[in-house]
Amino acid sequence: MRIALDTNILAYAEGAGDLARCEAARKLIEGLAASEVLIPAQAMGELYRVLTGKLRRDAETARSALLDWSDAYEVADSTWPIFQAAIDLACDHRLQIWDGLMLSVAAENRCRLLLSEDLQHGFTWRGVTVINPFEHPQHPLLLAACSSNS
Repeated sequence: MRIALDTNILAYAEGAGDLARCEAARKLIEGLAASEVLIPAQAMGELYRVLTGKLRRDAETARSALLDWSDAYEVADSTWPIFQAAIDLACDHRLQIWDGLMLSVAAENRCRLLLSEDLQHGFTWRGVTVINPFEHPQHPLLLAACSSNS
């Protein structure tokens, strides 16, 4: 099952947030099959901003972190058709354009899940279900994805 990660999941894994969420994000990512994980390029740009802004890491350290993520997981670009779909999501479903872009990239790359705190938990579009991995109880699809890698 292909799974896309939103910026907040990556940021928590990098230490941006409370200890419980940071540890939960790291454990979650470790439980996923690397070959099934996708990171939208948009998330990488936003992560750079979090690392250099909120976490006050220097640019070289932030770059190194992003390169580590890109070595470990596939990074998917945004194209004009994907951006057009994001615009439709913004207009038709009142999503923020950047959230719509994350969801559009996930759909275009045949992901089944988008893990994010920023979107409506359980919202499904073009076969992609948005799941907040910090919700309890955990969504059955997330439990299935994590257990299949055990």
